Amino acid sequence: MTNTDFGPADDAGWFEREPFVLLVEDDPGDALLVEELVADAERGMRLKWVRTLAEAGDRLSVEVPDCVLLDLRLPDAQGLEAVARIREYNDHVAVVVMTGLDEESTGLAALASGAQDYLVKGRVEPELFARAVRYAIQRKQAERTSAALQASQMRAQENSRLERGLLPTPLLGADRAVDVVARYRPGRAHSLLGGDFYDVVQGPDGIVHAIIGDVSGHGPDAAATGVALRLAWRTLVLTGVTGSRQLRLLEQVLLAERTDRQTFATATSLLLDPFTQRVLVRRAGHPGMLHHRDGELCWLEVPGGAALGFMPGRAEWPTAEVDLASGAGLMLFTDGLFEGRVGSNGDRLGEAGLLAVAKAVPSARPEVFVDDLIGRVEELAAAAGGLDDDLAILYMCWNDGRKGELP
Repeated sequence: MTNTDFGPADDAGWFEREPFVLLVEDDPGDALLVEELVADAERGMRLKWVRTLAEAGDRLSVEVPDCVLLDLRLPDAQGLEAVARIREYNDHVAVVVMTGLDEESTGLAALASGAQDYLVKGRVEPELFARAVRYAIQRKQAERTSAALQASQMRAQENSRLERGLLPTPLLGADRAVDVVARYRPGRAHSLLGGDFYDVVQGPDGIVHAIIGDVSGHGPDAAATGVALRLAWRTLVLTGVTGSRQLRLLEQVLLAERTDRQTFATATSLLLDPFTQRVLVRRAGHPGMLHHRDGELCWLEVPGGAALGFMPGRAEWPTAEVDLASGAGLMLFTDGLFEGRVGSNGDRLGEAGLLAVAKAVPSARPEVFVDDLIGRVEELAAAAGGLDDDLAILYMCWNDGRKGELP
């Protein structure tokens, strides 16, 4: 029997080369028959023969064949146990079992146990043999592709659930006091949402509460923490907890949810009073805002305190008042909007750069302004590979019953 060493098996292009086949058979006569089938097949194969499952396990730990031809009567395994042990060694390889004339029912049972096909010894022609091996390899690869697709779909469903948690529908009711434009863009390097979050809730008294925040880091841990903070914030608002106490309780949630002591979260909370057109702002380490008013756009950064988690139990967040006249607007955002690298030199856009870009965007409806601004920032970052951080945006203005242009 010829012992031909295997090269590494791969999924791509197996049909363009000779498949590697590992024969596990203790009977030299049966092994010789398989060698003759391989030699007579129209399309070639490379064959390696081992006599026991233990030898097969040793071989599979070094090189993975495209297919295992498996006798079900071996010195160290009998029947379906042999199939199970091959799958324990490596579940990515196709398995074709070899049965006797009186063991076809066992061959069918092997298919139910994970084998791709079965052949009856002494009743196989060379071309049928080669076709069975190649089809078994193809079926196994189809199974793997299907499993990968299912896993991808499950991840997409999980991402969708996280997205619904991070990116809620503002709770404003029919008599909403404000118009809200909300946007979220994931960074280019992240397959999962990051920790950026926002929410808007209008209470029965007409007062509107809003928050935007950013948990440090990316991936599932940051996303889950962001969801926990967003849900905690909405619960606090609906139960009447506001002001510094609200931020302190959010910090406690962060401390309980974060996976390491270096995780922190920035946040800006707003309380918008439609009767006085005043906005109370509390800022916890978060960037400033853009303020549209009287045809002018300016950067607004009120006094604030440390990010949540920086100084647990010791930080203070002063309250600042901002006038928001009818027709004016406030745009809050996370740092992903201005910390990306732009141009061929790789400099960061920065706050001043963002303001300059925003001033160059023609005044228009809030949603048009926000989308145009994002588009221009993404164009500037394209030369450096695109925005590499998630970004969230909230644009808020009073609902005066019309959908007009920006001031």
